[in-house]
Amino acid sequence: MTGGAVPADDVTLAGLHRSGRLAASYPRVPGLLADLPDDELTRAGHLLARLDPDEVLRHHPSTPVLTVAVTGHSTLGPLVPPLTAELARHGMLARPRLSDFDGYVFDLGDPGSALYAAGPDLVLCVLDPDIVFDEVPVPWTVADVERTLDAKVALVRGLAAACHRRTDATLVLNTLPLPRRFTAQLVDHRSRARLGAAWRAANARLLTLGEEFPSVVTLDLDPLLAEGIAAEDPRLGRYAGMGLSPALLARYAREIGHLARHLTGRGKKALVCDLDGTLWGGVLGDDGPDGVEVGEGPRGAAFTAFQKVVRQLGSQGVLLAVVSKNDPGPVDEALREHPRMTLRPADLVRVAASWRPKPDGIAELARDLNLGADSFVFVDDSAYECGLVRHALPEVTVVRLDEEPALHVDRLLRDGWFDTRELNAEDRARPARYREELGRQSFLDSFDSIADYLSELGVWVRLAPVTEAEIPRAAQLTLRTNQFHTAVRRLQPAQVSALAAGPGTRVLGISSGDRFGDNGMVGLIVTRAEGGVLRIDNFVLSCRVFSRGIETACLAAVLADARATGAGAVEAVYRPGPRNAGVRDLYPDHGFVPAGEEDGALLFRHDLADVAAPPPHIRFVESLEETH
Repeated sequence: MTGGAVPADDVTLAGLHRSGRLAASYPRVPGLLADLPDDELTRAGHLLARLDPDEVLRHHPSTPVLTVAVTGHSTLGPLVPPLTAELARHGMLARPRLSDFDGYVFDLGDPGSALYAAGPDLVLCVLDPDIVFDEVPVPWTVADVERTLDAKVALVRGLAAACHRRTDATLVLNTLPLPRRFTAQLVDHRSRARLGAAWRAANARLLTLGEEFPSVVTLDLDPLLAEGIAAEDPRLGRYAGMGLSPALLARYAREIGHLARHLTGRGKKALVCDLDGTLWGGVLGDDGPDGVEVGEGPRGAAFTAFQKVVRQLGSQGVLLAVVSKNDPGPVDEALREHPRMTLRPADLVRVAASWRPKPDGIAELARDLNLGADSFVFVDDSAYECGLVRHALPEVTVVRLDEEPALHVDRLLRDGWFDTRELNAEDRARPARYREELGRQSFLDSFDSIADYLSELGVWVRLAPVTEAEIPRAAQLTLRTNQFHTAVRRLQPAQVSALAAGPGTRVLGISSGDRFGDNGMVGLIVTRAEGGVLRIDNFVLSCRVFSRGIETACLAAVLADARATGAGAVEAVYRPGPRNAGVRDLYPDHGFVPAGEEDGALLFRHDLADVAAPPPHIRFVESLEETH
């Protein structure tokens, strides 16, 4: 090989870049970045930051893109490469917009600023301790710092309020580290304690801004600093104006990657665990249910700690399952009867113990739960099994553990796979509802026909404008639903609230249940009345309730209500996305006819001359005519 030629099979990130194939090969990037250490990930970010997002989109138009505005008090250029890499690691593209040094007050305070003009999806306002200490006198006292802290928190709150009013973007703030170089300038311990208390009180106020403004997220930097990351680099601070160290900015970028994944509907819903070497030590087939390591001794305690974390995730709506190569009898005995077992069968939506390949067990679980494979995280200590799942089910996220159980927790939690903006009652009820769904599958198997099954299932539906209490769940449905999502429009709570209160617009919540239980809010329809025409801007339905006729019943109700209230027609929009091809024919299948295209979306129209009745097996407990 001469002249710097690159072999066609060079699929390293650098090789793809040198050969000009990086944009065309962008779907391969997450795999190339998956196991890189932090320093190499940042170097990869420098390379990826040179990539034109529009070139990637020409090859892969469904790639999620986030415009990220970066502003703050200090030099923040070093944040861009790790930020670009972290989004790429999760299959997204970043369009970063870096503000001028110390421009955050103007950026967020001026409605005509370039930050707002950029139309960002994310605004990162990176705060550092110098926003306080740059403004205290010399010499200074704790009282001086307290006054400055109060003023700065009030300023940041005002900027957050302005951003909340002016844009739908998510604003990310952060707590302020307190480096020792400040506390050490106070020679008495009582003053140091008072400074620490004032500083923590100010950070507590920053952390509560998200409760006041739903579009605000405040990242707590203390847990990152507790990992041993330096808050600042003295030389870069003095000579380059960097308020936070490059290592801290890189970890900050990882947290932003988790948030961005949630905002683009790429969060995970299910955690599938192996058993031997993962949830307990030893080999069940050799050691028997009483011989596995759990709860006793150093290694047994490490496995118990891991089980506690898994159960904690399950308590917050993560679906837990086991897929293991073992005989089912001993597995059931160990989970039910081992005196020191933390996870029990009641915590799991399924225990799949057999000698089949593990990808088959995961795929079967995905089918039965009606979830895409990309909703799953698979955890195993076997390199072979991890490689097999990666090859057979590339959409599944694989977390490889090893023989050191003390590190299991850190490896599982490293990437915040299940992070969400806000937890609600629907999240906590999710595992029980999916267990009910598996009961429905068994119930279905007892019938000779789908019609008989649906008739006996007793499906009920409530279709009504969302209440204020339902707005967070309505927003969450748009963020987490991918398959039945006609417009692929992700909405934050503030956007849902504005639509619900807007003139001529309605956000209709869909709740359902049946003989097995209440499913809660499972969907929404966003409508807009304009010039005698009702337009369906978005229709979202959870995969938990597919194939029950709920979408047909709700469309029939919307059409009948439109005709009853004097509309001349109903229009609807379908926008192709990476995973919503299954609803492309939703509107044609329900009497709509093609009506052209609009900004890449397909338009459909129903003249309301013939409105079908809802399916007879569905009972409305509240419908639109009751809401007028």
